[in-house]
Amino acid sequence: MLTLHTAPLLRVALDAEPAAGQAVLVSGDRVEAVAPLDVLTEAYPGVRVRRWAGTLGPALVHDGPLPPAPTPRERVHALFRRGVGAVVAAYLADPALRAAAARNDVAVVVDARSPTLLVGGRADLAVFGPDGDCLATVVAGRLVHRRA
Repeated sequence: MLTLHTAPLLRVALDAEPAAGQAVLVSGDRVEAVAPLDVLTEAYPGVRVRRWAGTLGPALVHDGPLPPAPTPRERVHALFRRGVGAVVAAYLADPALRAAAARNDVAVVVDARSPTLLVGGRADLAVFGPDGDCLATVVAGRLVHRRA
């Protein structure tokens, strides 16, 4: 299923200037296109559109111990509330924690990298409000966190 994610501002990389009127088209767990919203809605009539408040961009890479919580699942979900879609492998040494990350499609990376939205790349997205709080997180094309 195709889903179009859009927000008032879109940033393709964490250090890139945000641009208005842009959107990300997601097909399954991949980014299908990053283009102006009007171009994508015209090219894909009837596509499901998720409109977010704030700034849309790549999900973050977590480079440190996971937040404390009673269970491995809750530790992973604490990352989603922060806009994280990937974790450095060194912090997933515990088999139960690694399994919880795998069940939730968290990307495991060798080292911290600056995430970028790339056509054909994993659809790991996050939306941040003006105060820096995470409003929504999409991991491998699946909405895993949405702030009420």
